[in-house]
Amino acid sequence: MKAIIYCRVSTTKESQETSLSRQEEELTELAKVNNFEIINVIREQASGYELERDGILELLSLIKQKEVQVVLIQDETRIGRGNAKIAILHCILKEEVLLYCISHNGELQLSESDSMVLNIVGIVEEYQRKLHNIKIKRGMKRAIENGYRPENNLSNMGVHSGRERIEVPIEEIVRLRKNELTFSEITATLRGFGYKISKATVHRRYQEYIDSISTAIE
Repeated sequence: MKAIIYCRVSTTKESQETSLSRQEEELTELAKVNNFEIINVIREQASGYELERDGILELLSLIKQKEVQVVLIQDETRIGRGNAKIAILHCILKEEVLLYCISHNGELQLSESDSMVLNIVGIVEEYQRKLHNIKIKRGMKRAIENGYRPENNLSNMGVHSGRERIEVPIEEIVRLRKNELTFSEITATLRGFGYKISKATVHRRYQEYIDSISTAIE
């Protein structure tokens, strides 16, 4: 399996370089013992309470791209501390990546409290996803009940199926607004039909349309 070594110390003092080197040596040996292929070594000098760390962001990016199956760390505090640790552990584990550490001489064994918190986070995230999907379906259903016909109104439907559209269909925003849909429902409906659009953008484009109409009348 492909692995990444992640080493971290909390300060940028030169004396901390020794600790980083020691972590890397020990984790390299752990990789050899388990026959892991090391594809990258990330060394970082930053507080574990911070989320905005170049090294950890690089690590999460590689994990998201399915470039790695194992992350090697000295112990779980190297990933982070406090809430930052829980957030990063969740991001790593939900991608089904293994965590191996020196302190356990193998796969990381989470404490009972950390396991409980991560389970709660996972449940909350799943319900957020379900609520988002329900919101999209509700908006689409209401729009169609009010006469909205996406197959007639959205150009090239099916031709570029599955691809995100950049253009914002102002005519459809206006049409849905006239059918008394909220901006949240309009956003959810258009996203359901493939448009990558935010509620703020929908509101802004609609307001621009209204302002242009007002200017033309004046």
